[in-house]
Amino acid sequence: MKYYEIPHTDMRQSAIVQGCMRLKGMNYAEVEKIVNTCLENGINSFDHADVYGTAGMRGECEELFGQVLERNPGLRDQIFIQSKCGICKGNYDYYDFSKAHILEAVDGILRRLKTDHLDALLLHRPDTLMEPEEVADAFDTLYRDGKVLSFGVSNMNPGQVELLARAVSQPLVFNQLQMSIAHCPMIDTGLSVNNRIPQAVDYEGGILEYSRLKEMTIQAWSPFQKGFFEGPFLADRDTYGELNAYIDELAEKYEVTNTAIAVAWILRHPAHMQVILGTTNLKRIAEACAGSEITLTREEWYTIYAKAGKKIL
Repeated sequence: MKYYEIPHTDMRQSAIVQGCMRLKGMNYAEVEKIVNTCLENGINSFDHADVYGTAGMRGECEELFGQVLERNPGLRDQIFIQSKCGICKGNYDYYDFSKAHILEAVDGILRRLKTDHLDALLLHRPDTLMEPEEVADAFDTLYRDGKVLSFGVSNMNPGQVELLARAVSQPLVFNQLQMSIAHCPMIDTGLSVNNRIPQAVDYEGGILEYSRLKEMTIQAWSPFQKGFFEGPFLADRDTYGELNAYIDELAEKYEVTNTAIAVAWILRHPAHMQVILGTTNLKRIAEACAGSEITLTREEWYTIYAKAGKKIL
C-alpha cells in the first residue's frame, strides 16, 4: 500500500480510503469483516458522512462502524476516521453550514461512531448561504475541544475554498471531488487550454492546479463511475470497449485486475490524490489495493486517457 504524509497534518494515510456509504443494511459481522479486510490490505483511513444510511435511518453507517470500534479495543488508535456534515433532509434536500448545525452534527457523529474525536471533518457539498465567519467559529470550537483534529470540504471550487479559507484558522486539508478515468473534467480542462472543444470547458475553476498549489489533498470519489452515478465504465464494453481492452492488456502485464489499473491511473497523478472506495466486496477491496503498488508509465497513463475518448492536443 502506498501512503502519504498528509500536508498540514501529522497524519500518514493510505492512498486508498474506504468509503462507508454502502455499509447501510449490513449486520455487525459483515461490517467487521470489511474493516478487517481493509486493515489486512493496508487501508488505514475510513470515510463517513452523517447522512449515510438507508431511508429514514440517517447515521446508520456510522452506528454500524461504531459497533466495530466498541467491540475491538485498540482499533481506533490504528486508523483515521473522517466524516462529513451539512446535508439536511426536508421536503427538499438543503444545506446548513451554521455554527449550531455543525456543532450538533459533530456531537451526533461522535456519539454514533463511539469515539471522542474525528481525525477530519469535511463540509458535505457547498452551501451558497454559507457565512464563513460562522463556520470558522464552529471549527475553532471543535478544534479547541479536541473533537476534530483537521478540516476539509467536498465538491468545492477554488473560489468557494478561498472564501472559506479567508475566515478559518485551520488549514483546509481535503477536498472530495468526483474523479475517474471516464469522468475527469479537472484534468480535461488543463489539457485543453486555448482549444475550443467541449472538454476545454472549465466547470471546476482550475481546482486541480489550485489544490496542488495549496497542498490540499484531493480525495477522488466514484473512481469507477462513468458519470454521476451512471454505472461503472469497467462493465461497459459497448461504450468503452477500446478502453477496457487496453486496461485488460495492462492488467495482464502487471498481473492484477482491471480494478487495480483503474486505481493506479488515479494514483499515478503527481497531485497525490487519495482514492475513496465505495465497494463493500471483499475481493474488490483487495484488488483495488493492489493498484496502489503499480506505477503506470507516462505513455500508459496517456493511452488510457485517450482510449477513454479524450483528446490530447
